Amino acid sequence: MPSLRSSLVVLTADQVDSRSGGDAVPSALRALRALPSSGGSARGFARTAGDEIQALFTRSSDTVEALERLARLGCWRVGVGIGAVVTPVPDDVRAASGEAFIAAREAVEASRLVPARVAVRAPSAPEAGADLDAALALLHLLWHRRTPAGWAVAELLGQGLTGREVAAELDITPSAVSQRARAAAVEESDAGMRLAVRLMDAARAQLC
Repeated sequence: MPSLRSSLVVLTADQVDSRSGGDAVPSALRALRALPSSGGSARGFARTAGDEIQALFTRSSDTVEALERLARLGCWRVGVGIGAVVTPVPDDVRAASGEAFIAAREAVEASRLVPARVAVRAPSAPEAGADLDAALALLHLLWHRRTPAGWAVAELLGQGLTGREVAAELDITPSAVSQRARAAAVEESDAGMRLAVRLMDAARAQLC
């Protein structure tokens, strides 16, 4: 018998200006599959319709990591839906259903109306969802301001390299690494990601 499983997160991403920019779905799917935590998704990203992609996540940290990668790609608006999902979950995310999928659909529509291009809907935990929505909006605005050089520094620092090691990897001076890290708001972004994970966990906990 089908049943409901709470505390799952659905990401639905819609390509921005797909008519003029070409189909970005194949490159996005390749980039998202390359995430170190891609195995943590309950169901991996797949094209759902036209220029949209969708995935189902069991861990908040994996969800936030996927949001960062989508922001880096630069041409996606994203809806985050938190809620119950009908189980057993089909192997293909496109065949899955439940409150989280409906919420993600509403969220991606709402993301069209905000500068950060991200929105959250958590019908069963509206206050926690609103807090997460605000945190992700600020985080996405930080990410969207990054240059390619800033992303390169942030990625290497995120892998645990020291400033000197990053400098050697990029063939720049340690001082330049520090300047790029400040310009890319790496510390603020890391703190924002940790906060987003905590808020997402809090929203999901209210559904259990």
